[in-house]
Amino acid sequence: MDDRRGRARRSIRHRRAGRPRRYAALATGAVGVLAATLLGPQVPAATAAASSATAPIATACPAELTAEATCYAGRDANGAGYTIALPRKWNGSLVVHAHGGPDLGAGSDPARSAGDLARWSVMVEEGYAWAGSSYRRGGYGTRMAAEDTENVRRVFVARFGRPAATFVHGQSWGGDVAAKVAEIYGAGRRGPYAGALLTNGVLAGGSRGYDYRVDLRVVYQYYCRNLPRPTEPSYPLWQGLRADSTLTTAGLRSRLRECTGYDLSPAERTALQQRNLDDILAVTRVPERALESHLRFSVFTFRDIVHQRLGGRNPFGNQGVVYSGSHDDAALNAGVERFRPDPTALRDLSWDSDLTGAVSIPVLTLHAIDDPTAFVAHEAAYRATLRGARRDGYLVQSFTAESEHSGLSDAEYATSIRALDTWVRTGRKPTPGSLAADCPAHDRRYGTGCFYRPGYVPAPYATRVNPRPGGLSWPVLTAAQERALSRIEGVGIAP
Repeated sequence: MDDRRGRARRSIRHRRAGRPRRYAALATGAVGVLAATLLGPQVPAATAAASSATAPIATACPAELTAEATCYAGRDANGAGYTIALPRKWNGSLVVHAHGGPDLGAGSDPARSAGDLARWSVMVEEGYAWAGSSYRRGGYGTRMAAEDTENVRRVFVARFGRPAATFVHGQSWGGDVAAKVAEIYGAGRRGPYAGALLTNGVLAGGSRGYDYRVDLRVVYQYYCRNLPRPTEPSYPLWQGLRADSTLTTAGLRSRLRECTGYDLSPAERTALQQRNLDDILAVTRVPERALESHLRFSVFTFRDIVHQRLGGRNPFGNQGVVYSGSHDDAALNAGVERFRPDPTALRDLSWDSDLTGAVSIPVLTLHAIDDPTAFVAHEAAYRATLRGARRDGYLVQSFTAESEHSGLSDAEYATSIRALDTWVRTGRKPTPGSLAADCPAHDRRYGTGCFYRPGYVPAPYATRVNPRPGGLSWPVLTAAQERALSRIEGVGIAP
């Protein structure tokens, strides 16, 4: 979502004079950031600390929270920047946020967590403390991001004491990260997390969750033949881009326009541009408004995954996929580039980012039905994953008639975190109907609308994304397989 739209929506809020304190006084005591006395399993030491840790230092809050909270910033022992907000009328509980992306910068950008605090300031306005990590580096690494998310929770506990309850929230790729946090660290009563909120999450994991972008990459090149051009060095498309390519996002945009005229009016496109655009959209089922962003991911993020994280090995495949919907499917299927994944690369990407479904804390999801980026079918994959792990009793899913990916209605976020909190404290499990019924009371404060569709059930993932052979069962990675892989030295993606 455009951040300007988010700011405009927040500007119409009115603020209440106070909020009820629902929890007892917090436990206190001096605790080291990574001391064994902190709750939850210990995070393995990073291979190399990016910088010395810095304790939380008071900093300016986003404009939305200036009158409502005190904010802090610092870096953890691995060099990950973080931002913390403590409401002046704190209800005693904490929301730990996992951001999406992944961003592709080399280092940790502290502005990321500060921007996320502004975007999800609704959590603080609801009385929850908030903590978010910018992760220790850019680029792909779900388990790394999960570890950094857990680390910022420990930083919070060391500085402010143990919260009455801690919830992990993630949106987009951050939904995958937060779901991984719930699996690794959220060990029911023994763990530090009481519940998880996953919004517009990439919940099919990495080994299947990007198959439609693999399809886009090869289908685009079949029609456009400009990435690479015939005059440029060739490379297999599963790389996304050559490691040493100097192509920029602006250059990619220019090539996309050249081939499809995607950002031109239909009257301005040539007949060939229009046919190329029609065929690409029909075959991949990528929404036209999100075509450029999906192509960027299949180029630049794939390059990061392959060259920076997997040592040049290929985790992707499209053998056996039958493409349809074009003006000539036979020619497309005969001419499109085909490849199989390297088994060790697929293993490492799967271990890093696929979900086992082995959760033991309440999980509430919220997803826009018309999300153009993380298709709502990701929720079907997640439901099947938890059902396959026999943990679907911990899951409640909700859906809204919205069409944005990066931001949903603040009234719905408030409804979701309150419902999850109530579920944890009382055992009263929400339903899609109860969420829809509760939302208008929150919307009287935020004025951003309630768009729940209680009766909606997403179709199976394979109806939206071309399945690969053998790719219909869930979970992709079982908890037993995860434990076995964890004993292999060097498995996964290095932090």
